[in-house]
Amino acid sequence: MRAAPLVDGAIAGAVGSAVLNVVSYLDMTLRARPASTTPETTAGRLADVAHVDLGPAEEAANRRAGLGPVLGYATGIAAGAVFGLLAARRRVPLPVAVTLLGGGVMATSDSSMTLLGVTDPRTWRRVDWASDLVPHLAYGLAAAATWRRLRPSSPRG
Repeated sequence: MRAAPLVDGAIAGAVGSAVLNVVSYLDMTLRARPASTTPETTAGRLADVAHVDLGPAEEAANRRAGLGPVLGYATGIAAGAVFGLLAARRRVPLPVAVTLLGGGVMATSDSSMTLLGVTDPRTWRRVDWASDLVPHLAYGLAAAATWRRLRPSSPRG
């Protein structure tokens, strides 16, 4: 196995993650909404499940605040790397790639947060779904476009 598709996919996932964050920050700016606490809550729940002590209360809160975004980037980069491995020898149409990447990251993050008891998508309003869907589609588009830019025309073996 060659490492290039894995690395190119990880790069695409990192670009997608950055775009997801920019879109989320723009949403916060336009709607004057506060930042979501789900990333840091998820980080705290994962630390609890793994029996990792994040320290005294103030330090733990700061660590959760840092770990939340890191987990988001890790998810996005890992999804891009997996996509890179799966798409290495085939040309995936852009709409399919956007759906696989964006939908895959959204399903992974939402299901893990649901399993950890951080959120319950069954209680979300339409605006909540849109606030989740739009940045993930932006992730998918940016990651897919980056993948195509890094690996133009025909697949490499």
